[in-house]
Amino acid sequence: MSTATLLAIIIPIAVVVVLAVVAASLIMRRRGLRERFGPEYERTIEDADSRMAGERELREREKRHDALDIKPLDSGARERYTRDWTSVQDEFVDRPDDAVHHADRLVTSLMHERGYPTQDFEQQLKDLSVQHSRTLEHYRAAHEVDVLSTRHEATTEQLRGAMVHYRALFDELLGDGGGPRRAAPA
Repeated sequence: MSTATLLAIIIPIAVVVVLAVVAASLIMRRRGLRERFGPEYERTIEDADSRMAGERELREREKRHDALDIKPLDSGARERYTRDWTSVQDEFVDRPDDAVHHADRLVTSLMHERGYPTQDFEQQLKDLSVQHSRTLEHYRAAHEVDVLSTRHEATTEQLRGAMVHYRALFDELLGDGGGPRRAAPA
């Protein structure tokens, strides 16, 4: 067999193998992002111009999150926040609007103490999505009710729901849910 014939056989096989490896890598990366971000994966993909752009956004969130100094709380801070949450819940009985506002501030304070930037709500969502994607919808829902409450448009049932939603993220942040994350597949 001539060299030209061998090259005509080997080159296409090599190209197919390389394409298969690249495709497998992309599939693994996509699966890793889906597992890590859960429902936030689909939300981001829907909001992006393309799947690739959405996945790029999620990888950028991971890089930004990795640069943050996220730290667990010491036991004293954990106890203090637990007491503060109990006070907020007790306040709900007499002043539900105020309790929801205080719950929002308490969650924001907890995020800040853990090391998350807290200046911009949309950026908070992006930063939290890396490790807290499963409770992110709770935070969005609670925040929406907090905004309604500010305009005195929230019902008592909505306010109660907001407290439940804030509690879900609060509990996760209070725990060690912000330690070092496992590396996503490349």
